[in-house]
Amino acid sequence: MKLATKETIIGDLIKMDSGIVPVLMNAGMHCVGCPSSQAESLEEAAMVHGIDIELLMEKINAFLESKV
Repeated sequence: MKLATKETIIGDLIKMDSGIVPVLMNAGMHCVGCPSSQAESLEEAAMVHGIDIELLMEKINAFLESKV
């Protein structure tokens, strides 16, 4: 199973599992449908939105690990 890193592209995450969308939205990233967000890394998007990247990755990876 692949886990999220700071360099993971948001579009790739959503392709991996669309269930990640609510995780991102709950974290405050409400622009997941925006075309530019599809090419941004998690770290870039977290910085723009003032979100703690470590906490965001923890939530995303916990979601992914729960699917196994």
